[in-house]
Amino acid sequence: MRRTRAAGPGPGDVLEVLLDGLPRTRAEVGALTGLSRSTVAARVDALVAAGLVVPAASAGSSGGRPATRVAFNPRARVVLGVDLGATHATVAVCDLAEEILAARTVPMEIARGPAAVLGAVAEMAETLLAGLSLTVRDVAAVGVGLPGPVDHALGRPQHPPIMPGWHDADVPALIAERIPGVVLVDNDVNVLALGEHAASWPDVDDLVYVKVSTGVGAGIIAGGLLQHGARGSAGDLGHVVVPWSPGDVRPAGERRELEDVASGAALATALRAAGTPAHSARDVVALVLAGDRTAIDAVRQAGRELGAVLATVVTLLGPSVIVIGGTIARAGEHLIAGVREVVYGSSTPLASRNLQIVPARADENAGARGAAILASRAVLAPDSIHRLIHPSVPPGESA
Repeated sequence: MRRTRAAGPGPGDVLEVLLDGLPRTRAEVGALTGLSRSTVAARVDALVAAGLVVPAASAGSSGGRPATRVAFNPRARVVLGVDLGATHATVAVCDLAEEILAARTVPMEIARGPAAVLGAVAEMAETLLAGLSLTVRDVAAVGVGLPGPVDHALGRPQHPPIMPGWHDADVPALIAERIPGVVLVDNDVNVLALGEHAASWPDVDDLVYVKVSTGVGAGIIAGGLLQHGARGSAGDLGHVVVPWSPGDVRPAGERRELEDVASGAALATALRAAGTPAHSARDVVALVLAGDRTAIDAVRQAGRELGAVLATVVTLLGPSVIVIGGTIARAGEHLIAGVREVVYGSSTPLASRNLQIVPARADENAGARGAAILASRAVLAPDSIHRLIHPSVPPGESA
């Protein structure tokens, strides 16, 4: 077949106008895209043949045959979302509209290593798919969140402190051995930010999600898009130096990174030094919920330390919402109260006006759903749709 330059948007660009779920006639699609009737018909027919678009209810007519509407079919494919923590694994099967169809969480030690953990994840996925009468061949893409730094472009963890044996592991290749298709890998805080944004704040364009657990990290959504930075390291709050402020018990010249004073591990260490038994972030939360005054004061001060860093983040990025999640955030309002105390008192009035600082609202599947969002958005990108429908034709050309 002779190839020529495309006269207008390809099938993926046409599909974009249907992703809101509203059925439309071909004429309405043409009005939204500016394409001719024949081009719209060809693009829509290709999408229908791929199962991505299906006929919907007919439009009303003032005479003659009513026009047929078409709509996006989110069940054309499924994607997998995988959320791995230090001691758990969550796998979710989602449709292309990012709705969870099935999910499961099991205890799992990340320290078992990439081959063992990802093999177990593949088995979980196969079981969930079978329950939906699907197989791995129905999976268009897989998204994975890991609890450590990730080279986003390569999908490889980089010197993750709590993931022995994972440095530079080829996670996409290991998963593709069992589940063929596109695999995207990101930091767990980034996928949590996507999941929380989709579940609780879909109309907010600028949001920062902060996870305070064994460590401290942030996922940044600006202009409605997840931000990775030039090298994928955006949001690494744990290594930001906490500014000294009057009233600090530490010497003014002492260098203090946020993770050293506000993480679950740091809080447990400080409580043990004060004679209170605590060995993990969960122990700290249990003490706070039991009313231990020393633990409550420590968590409140950790909130102030976090707030000192977030005050700069607020002034620099100007988010509408800061969401505080992670294990330590489950200790009631004490952590967030400390954050609010400093952020509202230190940020510029314009940046902090109407700023909401709130606890995470999404359920335990938020990370897996966020990972699935990574996958579904990759599948639905115009170039991906073009390759799906015309695998031998480069994007920008038509057959």
